[in-house]
Amino acid sequence: MKTTKLGRTDLSVSRICLGTMTFGEQNTEADAHSQLDYAIERGINFIDTAEMYPVPPKAGTQGSTERFIGTWLKKSGKRDQIVLATKAAGPNATQTWIRGGKHNLDAKNIRAAVDASLQRLQTDYIDLYQLHWPSRNVPIFGANQFDPKKERASIPVEETLAVLGELIEEGKIRHIGVSNESPWGVSEYIKQSEMRGLPRIATIQNLYNLTARAFETTLLDEVCYREEVSLLAYSPLAFGQLSAKYVDDPQAHGRLTIYPPTWSPRYLRPAVFAAVKEYAALARANGMTPAQMALAWCYSRWCVGSTIIGATTPAQLKENIDAESVALPDEVVKAIDAIHARYTNPGQ
Repeated sequence: MKTTKLGRTDLSVSRICLGTMTFGEQNTEADAHSQLDYAIERGINFIDTAEMYPVPPKAGTQGSTERFIGTWLKKSGKRDQIVLATKAAGPNATQTWIRGGKHNLDAKNIRAAVDASLQRLQTDYIDLYQLHWPSRNVPIFGANQFDPKKERASIPVEETLAVLGELIEEGKIRHIGVSNESPWGVSEYIKQSEMRGLPRIATIQNLYNLTARAFETTLLDEVCYREEVSLLAYSPLAFGQLSAKYVDDPQAHGRLTIYPPTWSPRYLRPAVFAAVKEYAALARANGMTPAQMALAWCYSRWCVGSTIIGATTPAQLKENIDAESVALPDEVVKAIDAIHARYTNPGQ
């Protein structure tokens, strides 16, 4: 398994990261432990979770993902073999079960989030602590247009960085990152850290797949390249769409059929299905499964530090990891770009 350094840190991580948001919802604790064992066997040393997980978020399951990882850490004794990342939820009035729905990125909330995550994970420290989404108004989770009318009071970046700096000094976290951020957000975090001598973000965890390449078109790739901020690409299979299972069988068992359409509407857009049909045909014409091609493309992108994969079955996890050894011919990459030109970011 190839490795890379995150940002300017000393964290050396596998180019594939095990995502865990199904633990506690689609996967049992035993399933979760099995996936973690297999990932380690295959050379993955990077595990990503969040206090909000599993998804879809619910009051009765919140925190289960971290708890399952915590019981595995205690049982396996492999804490020193992994780089552990988790995330603090940003403001969301609908998720009242997380600190009363007032989980903004201020000192009180971040401290409470870190302490609760440490307890559930059964560890003394978190290698990479990320802000799941911004405090301020910014289009995320399927919204892709900035709307000034949605402006709200938010926590200043420097205030958030200050408490994260204290937590680093206390040894509870080692490095920090952002998620679902914009070019302005990344630039502001860098600016404030340099102006005030505060911790510097090492990573950005954003959506990136064949149906959602805005990371390139918004110039976030240039900002992150020049500022040495590593991209952790999430949803590389677009909630399973890029495996083509829903194109092949609209009733295929998976997240897009077992949960209400309101949970993931962006991946149900007609243009997504049209694009996936073309990507799937291209993959199969070149001796690959659609999932192999989609993942091999993501794994090979220069802007990606590590790709976060998720699976609900052992077979899916094996296929996802095996795709690392697939090399895409130049003509296939050109054909991918041609499809992207016809269907530009339908899943963004």
